[in-house]
Amino acid sequence: MDVLRKLVDGERALRTWLWISLVCNMGIIVTGAVVRLTGSGLGCPTWPRCTEDSYVPHPSYGIHGVIEFGNRLLTFVLIAAAIGAFVAAWRNRGARSKLWWINLGIGLGIPFQAVIGGFTVWSNLNPFVVALHLLLSVALIVLCVWALRVGYRTEPEPVAPGLRWLVHATFWAAMLSIWVGTIVTGSGPHAGDAKSPRTGFDIEFVARLHGLSAWLVVALSVASLVVLLRSGHRRAARAARLLVITVVLQGAIGYLQYFLGVPVGIVILHMVGLTLLTAAAAWLLVSTTRRTHADQSGADDRTSVHAS
Repeated sequence: MDVLRKLVDGERALRTWLWISLVCNMGIIVTGAVVRLTGSGLGCPTWPRCTEDSYVPHPSYGIHGVIEFGNRLLTFVLIAAAIGAFVAAWRNRGARSKLWWINLGIGLGIPFQAVIGGFTVWSNLNPFVVALHLLLSVALIVLCVWALRVGYRTEPEPVAPGLRWLVHATFWAAMLSIWVGTIVTGSGPHAGDAKSPRTGFDIEFVARLHGLSAWLVVALSVASLVVLLRSGHRRAARAARLLVITVVLQGAIGYLQYFLGVPVGIVILHMVGLTLLTAAAAWLLVSTTRRTHADQSGADDRTSVHAS
């Protein structure tokens, strides 16, 4: 019992669990991409069992069954990480604290995600259901980043309403770009199985839409960085700078995979970039808050003291 308590007691243990939860939720997106890109999406043709009479793949299913089953097992790793973070938040911050509620939401989201994963199999990897499966993982990453901010007791910087709106616009533009990216994926060649349906959309058209959405994120990220710097919000500006770097690198990888004909290795790298972009956009979002009249009064008081 003492050993178990050491695993969850203390701020260091709490923050370790929060990092583990974030990394695991980022990792499941990448391993899910590996399943799709290797054509193993129906390596286990049913759910929750792998076959009609077994939870593990039959040897005749070959490597595809192993890859798909291995990805399913990772759900239990996510659950363990979520439980560890939840218990650590409970013991160190108390029941019904903000961090307790955030980790409860993450913990409930993981089995829900597994059920959607089952629907992807039952739908023969319908691209719209697959997109929903990915987008829930994106939402969980956002929650994990929020949990880290609260876990480190880092207060968001109060900013003017207009600047807060700009930060929100930047975050939601990033989410829009990710969503359009799922449409591109659902229209492209890597379906997860040779017999799986595609969206039917013109790949050239949706790829151009995705490119435009990415440029929108770049523009808004740069605007956020410039305005935050000019407003003296150095800590939030660092978050904006991280997002600018991330989205530029992700865009470069995206153009590279497009012009090279979406090779598997570059696509996997692009999925890694997606997780980093999500985390960076979420960090910018949680690094700021809307300035209230009390915040403004306090800033004015401090300015007066320094001036005198």
